[in-house]
Formats: sequence, structure tokens, C-alpha cells
Amino acid sequence: MSKRVPQDAPSPLEPRTARELLAEERAGAMARVEALERHLESIGEVSTWTGTDDEHDPEGATLAYERAQVQGLLADVRRELDELERATARLDKGTYGICQRCGKPIAPERLEALPAATTCIACATRR
Repeated sequence: MSKRVPQDAPSPLEPRTARELLAEERAGAMARVEALERHLESIGEVSTWTGTDDEHDPEGATLAYERAQVQGLLADVRRELDELERATARLDKGTYGICQRCGKPIAPERLEALPAATTCIACATRR
């Protein structure tokens, strides 16, 4: 349910500030994606050069476990990027900062902490 902010309603965050905040979050997420992709690549390189049986190594985590862990983190960051893209689209449509459940403004403090938030605190706690 998409609701537009009435013309006379105060904006939860100024559009410029919201756009800057979303851009900063997106840049940070992109940096994490790049770092995780490099790490995943290095795990692959290590596994091709290592002749040991890491699946049965009692000394620590296996390469397969580490690869799965990094892939999970990468999936999380990509999901975060999708949320940030949707938040930017809401900003462009004029619906950013409006709770998608109740239609009331999302508190600026919540948007600063979670720029891609889609619900106000009251609705988020009712889940």
C-alpha cells in the first residue's frame, strides 16, 4: 500500500539529507560486496592450491564452511542493497519516510538509523 505525503505535511527527513544518507549507505554496502567477493575469490584460490583434506581437519573451520559463511554475508549485503534501491525509489515517488502499514511518518531518528525502513516503530514492533 503506497501512500503519498500530503503537500503540507512535514517531511520526516529533508529529501536532500535522505538522498545523501541513502547514497552513503549504498556506498558502504557496495564496499562490503566488493570486499566479500574478493574474500570469496581468495577462498577459491586457496582451495585450488591446498592439497590438504580440510573437511576432516581437527584444527579449525573448513574452507567449505568459510565459503558458505562468506556467501551468506554476501547475500545479506545484496539484500540490503535491494532495500536501499527501493528506498531511493520511494524517495523519488515522494513516499519515502511514510509507514507502509499505517501511513504515518516514520521518525527521523529511525530513518537515520535504518535509512531503508518501511515502517514506523509502532508498526515494526507489532509484527
